[in-house]
Amino acid sequence: EGMAPPKRILFPPEKICMVWQQRRSAGAGLFNVGNTCFLNAVLQCLTYTPPLANYLLSREHSQACHQQGFCMMCIMEAHVNKVLHSSVSAILPLAVLKVFRCIGEHFQPGREEDAHDFLCCTVNAMQRACLSASSDLDISSQSTTIVHQIFGGFLRSRVTCFSCKAISDSYEAFLDVPLDIKAASSLTAALEDFVTPEHLDGENCFKCNKCKKNVAASKRFTVHCAPKVLTVCLKRFDCFTGGKISKVVEYPEYLDLRPYMSQADGEPLHYSLYAVLVHSGVSCHGGHYFCYTKASNGLWYQMDDESVELRCINTALRQQAYLLFYAR
Repeated sequence: EGMAPPKRILFPPEKICMVWQQRRSAGAGLFNVGNTCFLNAVLQCLTYTPPLANYLLSREHSQACHQQGFCMMCIMEAHVNKVLHSSVSAILPLAVLKVFRCIGEHFQPGREEDAHDFLCCTVNAMQRACLSASSDLDISSQSTTIVHQIFGGFLRSRVTCFSCKAISDSYEAFLDVPLDIKAASSLTAALEDFVTPEHLDGENCFKCNKCKKNVAASKRFTVHCAPKVLTVCLKRFDCFTGGKISKVVEYPEYLDLRPYMSQADGEPLHYSLYAVLVHSGVSCHGGHYFCYTKASNGLWYQMDDESVELRCINTALRQQAYLLFYAR
């Protein structure tokens, strides 16, 4: 509604399976080769994303891939198969380490990088790999890759002119939702703040097409198309100082996204938590990343580099979370 339909469907949505096709305990841990805990934690969260893992375990991508050189989907397929089929307790994520600079050219080997930045670059590289065989696609068609159909959604920005009440809508694709937590003590409060209308006035006023002048207006973001997998980044780091907001932000095991949608009155949109990425430390320039993930056997594990330990859900829910992963 309000958006142009795709001209081409790149991956049939009915083939995306949200429940694990095979049940097994957690796979291998990942060796740290010097400041690579951010990479290990992100890879583990992606490995236990059920619709992505199901697809990569089927090896469907590599069987059809004709890409020359770097293909992030082929690399992730090899990595996920190695982790989940491994007979040893830990492996070296060599396939990913080899293409580290291809994932993000600003990444420096041996330097602690930001886990959210690495996640964004990895998912974007997977998206580019899915688009490599198709050129000149419209935005709606680009959002029909398997990657965008799993992680992607659309936000609607609605500006309402206070003078003539004209409404101006624009839409943007997203692969994760960064949330401000300065004033919020819970995920739901941060989502509430995210969809609260912002007043545009003074220097920040709005050029209304109908009034033909700068006017006061309100601007409101809502989730217009909900993703199958909702990735949330709790913005703990100050981009200027690198300082960290270390407070507790509560997050639930089950989340209803409906109140934050453009169509807020409808059936509940239930999501279930399956991974939590944690940063311990006082600033983004140091510290340590690890994660909690729910394996296909339904049990939670703490994954800290090569260590994989069984944990209860309550431990996973009481962390200083940086990234949260929820599946429909």
